[in-house]
Order: sequence, then C-alpha cells, then structure tokens
Amino acid sequence: MRVLAVNDISCVGKCSLTVALPIISASGVTCDILPTAILSTHTGGFTGYTFRDLSEDIPAMLAHWKSLNLKYDFIVSGYLGSIEQIDMVKSIKRDFLKEGGVMIVDPVMGDNGKLYAHFDGHFVEQMKGLCRVADIIVPNLTEACYLTGTDYSSADEHSYGKILDKLKQLCPCPSVTGCDETVETAEGKRTVCSVYYTDKSGNTKRYSTEKIEGAFHGAGDVYVSALVGALARGIDPDTAVAISAEFTKNSIKQTKADGTEARYGLNSEGQMYAFLKELDKAAK
Repeated sequence: MRVLAVNDISCVGKCSLTVALPIISASGVTCDILPTAILSTHTGGFTGYTFRDLSEDIPAMLAHWKSLNLKYDFIVSGYLGSIEQIDMVKSIKRDFLKEGGVMIVDPVMGDNGKLYAHFDGHFVEQMKGLCRVADIIVPNLTEACYLTGTDYSSADEHSYGKILDKLKQLCPCPSVTGCDETVETAEGKRTVCSVYYTDKSGNTKRYSTEKIEGAFHGAGDVYVSALVGALARGIDPDTAVAISAEFTKNSIKQTKADGTEARYGLNSEGQMYAFLKELDKAAK
C-alpha cells in the first residue's frame, strides 16, 4: 500500500505532516508527502511564525512524479492554504489515485466555532467542492458546521446525526470528530467525546471515548493519520475508527501526564507501541 499525504510542514508543534508521516509509516504503509507550505510553527498558540507558501513549487513536483508513473492507493489532504491548492488536490486525485483507490479529505479550516485566520466563506465554498470528489471526509465539528451551514452554538447530541446527514450530500462516507455529549453510565452522567461517522451502507454510527478537558493542538491530525494507517492496512472501518480514537485519547492523556504545553502537540510517541499492537491484532 502506498499513501500520499498532502499537508503543510509545521517545523515546531506536532501537527500536519510531522504527525502524518511517522504515524502512517509506523503503521506499515509507505507514505510519501507533498508539502503545501512550510511554517516555523503552526498557527495556533504561537505568534511571529514564518510562512512560506509552496504553491509555485508543486506543479514541478507533480510533473516529476508523472514521469515516474507514481500511483497511490490512498491520498489524504489536510491544510490547504489557498483555493489554488484546493484545485491542485483535485488534479492530484485525477492523476495519481489508482483505480479503486481512496481519497480522504480533512477539510482543515477552523476549530472552536471559528475559521482559522485567512479563511473566509468563499474558501468554505471551494472546500465543499473538494469534499464532493472525496470518498471519505473527516471534519471536526466546527468544520462540519461550516460545510453544512449549521449554527455551531446550537450543535449538540441532538443535532450531530442531522449534521452528518447533511454532509452525505457532499460525500458518501463523512464523519465528524470532536462531538461532545452527555451519556448515562452506572456511575451517573458523564461527558464523552464522540466520532459520528457513516459506513459504506449509509448507516450512521458513533464511537465514544472519555472526554479530556482542554484544547490539544494536532489531535485531529493524530486521529486522521491513525485512521489512514488502519484503513490502508485493510482494517474494517468500525475497528479503524475505534483504534484511532483510542490512540488519540491515550496520546492526549500522555501529553497531560508529561506536562507538555498543549500548543506543542500531542506526545503520541509514548502511545505508538500500543497503537501498533492494536493494528497488528486487527489486521490478522
């Protein structure tokens, strides 16, 4: 299996390609990368960062790859800094995805109810176009609300399923991460963090893990990278979602236990061995 990850390189603060490459590769899958930009740090929680857009470099890279007849079983896109890059990813799918391959789009645009700096409504509309050519999309709740025109402040456990249904108009197998909800347990009510997703038959499903308070940069990248690695190993989607969600939760716990500043990303390295054991067990 061969995966192409299209995303930025944030040199400090574990996210994007510095998360995708090690996790997907450790999963036992070849992972090539196409950097969309290089930043000194990611943009969340840091100021004074440098940013170099690589849009002008990408066409020559792709031309070289065409000469090598490269093809991919999976293509996963993340942070795209411009509408031009959205169009590039569409052409990358057309030129480099194998017949029967899987296109996964993480429509990175915002979090906590707001778009990231430099993104606007026009960008959201163009991102919808990219989602329409994807097989799987993995927005967080904020991004899902923007893609569906849903008021983020009113999104709750009663509306998550409806949001997912609206996303099906863009992509056959959407999911929504970061869905907080209250559930009844033997010990009483507690808050969990859920992934709502759609299987190949169009059924709505949910996987929940313990909710850990706080904002953790790069958590979505850890989840998506683990999911790609699991799917590329041939693991069924239900199990892949569960393994990826647990790995992300455990990485958050590890980060808190280590006392690491949240802006530096998740310490997933300490949970990698357990993650790989789960992958190997599920792949047998």
